[in-house]
Amino acid sequence: MALPQMTTEEDPKPVMQPIAVTAIAREPGAVVQMPGDGGISAIRRHLTERGSGAVADRIFMGLMLACALSIFAIVLFILTVLVIRSKLSLAQFGFGFFVSSAWDPVSGDFGALPFIFGTLMTSFLALAMAVPLALGVAIFLSELCPERLRAPISFVTELLAAIPSVVYGLWAFFVLVPIMRDQLGPWLYKYFGWTKLFDGYNFGVGLLTASIILAIMILPIISSITRDIMLAVPTSQREAVLALGATRWEMVRTGVLRNARIGIVGAVILGLGRALGETMAVTMVIGNHAEIAKSLFAPGNTLASVIATEFSEATGDLYLSSLVEIGLALFIVTVVVNAIARGLVWAVTRGTPSRAH
Repeated sequence: MALPQMTTEEDPKPVMQPIAVTAIAREPGAVVQMPGDGGISAIRRHLTERGSGAVADRIFMGLMLACALSIFAIVLFILTVLVIRSKLSLAQFGFGFFVSSAWDPVSGDFGALPFIFGTLMTSFLALAMAVPLALGVAIFLSELCPERLRAPISFVTELLAAIPSVVYGLWAFFVLVPIMRDQLGPWLYKYFGWTKLFDGYNFGVGLLTASIILAIMILPIISSITRDIMLAVPTSQREAVLALGATRWEMVRTGVLRNARIGIVGAVILGLGRALGETMAVTMVIGNHAEIAKSLFAPGNTLASVIATEFSEATGDLYLSSLVEIGLALFIVTVVVNAIARGLVWAVTRGTPSRAH
């Protein structure tokens, strides 16, 4: 509110003359109206009349806490059901179930080691193939792609993540398996057969074929998340590195990738989780053979695929309990792998926010 001004003969400058403000007597809790204010606004009146809102805040806090605790409840419930349903197999084989290579439903001898091996082998091979390609796609879309091509490429990349796994499995069975059997497999054997990784009979189905289809399936997940994280890096980071005379690649490496490394590792973890639990596409091209083989051409099996193929055929209680324990093994493997991945994130960041060096 403007104050009236007065001048004196000695000092022609205006002098601020204070005005006494008289409060209007209102009921307790009422808002004092100043002269010339023209009344209380509707928003201030609403905030004054509605109270402190402490009860509403406590209710909101309780609801959010219940939502967070429900995650722990769901995980505990799943773990409890798996343990209860597999108690017959646990009592029969004990911890040796997880380190035994036997899988003979006729004689009632079961072990999960071949399936743990197949799950880890296919998942990490898929990551080895998908992560470099996903980083390249993300870097191109965020840093190098022309504006007219960015939207179409991004749309196609995200479309790959929406395709059902059974469609990937059909494509792999009719397209990828013949290519692996007739073209790619012989070429790998010719030049890399001495490593024993590409030795033996090549039927087109096997660990390598399953790893390739898994890499294709997790590629859009890793690339899309990595692209969004790289776009979230402030432009000032890029400009600062370029202002120091860095090349485009040096700018991407030091100004973008270094600042986005935490999110990139998180994207890789999500891709790994998808690879560990993938069922249908892997089942159609892995060969479904309970064996630990040295060659990537050899057929194998995963924890998820053996449940999908043999659950309907489980006739005895011990057989069914062993398959449920396979699910428990998959749960444990997923938890352990994610814990290791979180440890890697901590080792990279050391608990401090990322910054350019």
